[in-house]
Amino acid sequence: MADYRENVRYGVDAGRLWAGGVATAVVAALVAVVGLLIARGIFGVEVLAPKGAGIWGNASTTTYAIVAAAIALLATALMHLLSLAVPAPGTFFGWIMVLVTLIAVVLPLTLTVVLSAKVATAIINLVLGLVIAAVISSTAANSRTVRRKQQPEAPAPTQRWDQPPSSYYDN
Repeated sequence: MADYRENVRYGVDAGRLWAGGVATAVVAALVAVVGLLIARGIFGVEVLAPKGAGIWGNASTTTYAIVAAAIALLATALMHLLSLAVPAPGTFFGWIMVLVTLIAVVLPLTLTVVLSAKVATAIINLVLGLVIAAVISSTAANSRTVRRKQQPEAPAPTQRWDQPPSSYYDN
């Protein structure tokens, strides 16, 4: 008897995955805006440093939100590629997202700005990384498809020549 797994093929519903990716991009942009509003408005921290103070110095709230949305779309593309190419896409996606998020958290801590700006930016990046990873993982899990391979139909039973012909009345 054939193994059940031999008759199953896994795939991904690209439409659902990308719809979820676009929705995740909107969520990520909003998370970035909320994080910056909390840091700047409530705590008075100049997140991303004042203008002219390094690589992060001229970033605005809009730019930060657009970059967060773009990263969510890149994460969707990565998950789509992994879903088509590797045996355990969720595992690889999780590791990649953990490492990318770790880079995004550590990078602001290396800037030459006040400590409060470093920490606030690192926290916002951590939350963004976690949100994007969690939502894309969930979206991918919900967009997986299972297709069963078509099995050839068994041939109709035939009567052997050494048997007498059956009739309707033999029963």
